[in-house]
Amino acid sequence: MKTFSVRAVNLVLIVALLIGYNTVLTLRDKDDQIAKLTADLESAKLYKQSVMQSKEDAAGGSYEDDIWKGEAQGFGGVIQVEVTVEGGSITDISIVSAEKEDGAYLSMAEDIIPTIIDAQSADVDTISGATFSSTGIKNAVAQALKEAVK
Repeated sequence: MKTFSVRAVNLVLIVALLIGYNTVLTLRDKDDQIAKLTADLESAKLYKQSVMQSKEDAAGGSYEDDIWKGEAQGFGGVIQVEVTVEGGSITDISIVSAEKEDGAYLSMAEDIIPTIIDAQSADVDTISGATFSSTGIKNAVAQALKEAVK
């Protein structure tokens, strides 16, 4: 009888651990979904702003020459960028700070910089595999360009 009760207690403990583990996994998945939806919402807002800005730019506006700074939330934390504007065009984008970003994701996300420079706008697609980090760079550039508009 003693062996049966020990086995029963062990079985109950194992079931409780499995339920707890599944609960943790479910919460993590929900947190990831919330983070993705938040990033998508921020991107949509910035896209709307950039469309409105593009309409204003098409009416004769351009960027003011200077080095403009912007920051936005990336995957691991705040990403700060400097956008260099010369002759009314974006000529360079550099990441000033991304201390809490994962190096691998940040390295992949940096591929968005030439795309932004070519498009002369932050209204570009994010980098697959580094979605949050590239969204952070894109949003930081959009914030800087918002200040750079004449």
